[in-house]
Amino acid sequence: MVATYVDPVDERTFPLAEPRWRSEAGRPLLVSAQPGISRGDIETGERSLWRYRAALPVDIARPITLGEGCTPLVERERGRHRPLFKLDWFQPTGSFKDRGTSVMLSYLRERGVTSVLEDSSGNGGSSVAGYAAAGGLGVRIFAPSSTSPAKIAQVRAYGADVELVDGPREASQEAAIRAADETFYASHNWQALFLEGTKTLAYEFWEDLGFRAPDNVVVPVGAGSSLLGCWLGFRELRAAGQIARMPRLFAAQPRNCSPVEAELRGESGRPVAPTLAEGTAIRSPLRMAQILQAIRETDGDAVAIAEEEIVAALRGLCEDGLFVEPTSATAAAAFDALVARGAIRTDETTVVMLSGSGLKAAERVRDLLA
Repeated sequence: MVATYVDPVDERTFPLAEPRWRSEAGRPLLVSAQPGISRGDIETGERSLWRYRAALPVDIARPITLGEGCTPLVERERGRHRPLFKLDWFQPTGSFKDRGTSVMLSYLRERGVTSVLEDSSGNGGSSVAGYAAAGGLGVRIFAPSSTSPAKIAQVRAYGADVELVDGPREASQEAAIRAADETFYASHNWQALFLEGTKTLAYEFWEDLGFRAPDNVVVPVGAGSSLLGCWLGFRELRAAGQIARMPRLFAAQPRNCSPVEAELRGESGRPVAPTLAEGTAIRSPLRMAQILQAIRETDGDAVAIAEEEIVAALRGLCEDGLFVEPTSATAAAAFDALVARGAIRTDETTVVMLSGSGLKAAERVRDLLA
């Protein structure tokens, strides 16, 4: 079966041989459904996400890799529950974005792309800048002027050109798209191959749990790439007969910017306000339809977390030795809320995704916990 790009709305397909970031209709693309792999297809000698290269839709002879993936999965007590926390900030640039970036930029470089641009509120830009440097690619990053200085410093350290854009998060994306006629737009939100990297989360959960799926996965959601990656990866594993059922997928969002939770509650257009969880401050997720589909198909849900609950969860994680940025704390707070409402039981295996290192926002964390 030859993989293609596919527009999920009109189902028009495009060959993967030609890199593209949107359909002719201007919509974000996916990669056509893949058959999945079995445990025998894992390259066990490879200590990175590239151990699952057989699950990728294209052959990549020379990946741009810094050892991304294979991050810790640690158990912690929270009352009578013992959730498993996925420490996905243990990546080369300090966030979960490295999964998608490694696959996306490797694919683009092998198809002749030599320079890219990206828009990001921080972690995506850091990741693309770092992997572009590792792969010898030119890179230009558009970021909101409100982005944490530590994240911008990291982007600049990799040698990327940085343009700070005033206004909401979407303004950076609009500026990047205007520049896309000159340089390939390697957006972690638009480029379908990015999701092919994030789907390795599902394969890691499956392998780390003795080749079974967890019952629940709780993920911070802004643009939704981690949640969608889990959805794609577990669908492949089910198609390959490796798991009997999908885990329930839960989206964690700050109440101040919770468009997914609002859509599920029939409250589209809910007002948006600034939030501590800057990594999820996206008022109109590009792939909203697929995010809602993933949640509904898996009998999951979305949880909106108040700012004070984010701070409380952040404090609790730090007291457990888990130093994360505030965005990650929304997932821990969502887990607590789901337990309180009886949606998650003690006899279930639940994974909580922690996406970014506290070192990315150390001064903010210091002030919040003072």
